[in-house]
Amino acid sequence: ISILDEFHPVELCNLDYRPERGASIDPHRDDNWIWGERLITINYLSSTYLTFTHPDNLLAVHIPLPNRSLVVVKGDARYVWLHSIRRENIIYRRVAMTMRELGTDFLDGQEEEIVGRDLLTVANSFC
Repeated sequence: ISILDEFHPVELCNLDYRPERGASIDPHRDDNWIWGERLITINYLSSTYLTFTHPDNLLAVHIPLPNRSLVVVKGDARYVWLHSIRRENIIYRRVAMTMRELGTDFLDGQEEEIVGRDLLTVANSFC
């Protein structure tokens, strides 16, 4: 998938959503001071919806996430819209694996280049 070219994850966040626990994730934007352009999530065990809400007019768009699907959040979906998983959309247990890359401040030639290299070294040691 060309959209994943040069994607080097430095974080893997696993979330276990269970309806009996009332699992959900509130509308939010992931930090942009550390995390880069693309957020990649793999959806396991059941289908659900990823809801994007525009902060200016509260327009909500529901994106189906079938079991074993992969979604890439980038551009306006990453930086303008809020994203969430609504409680009512967790019908069965769901496990989500989200991977994040470093933001531009941590890349070669940038302010936090040394820290970025260290983080990539640690991340690559788990491959």
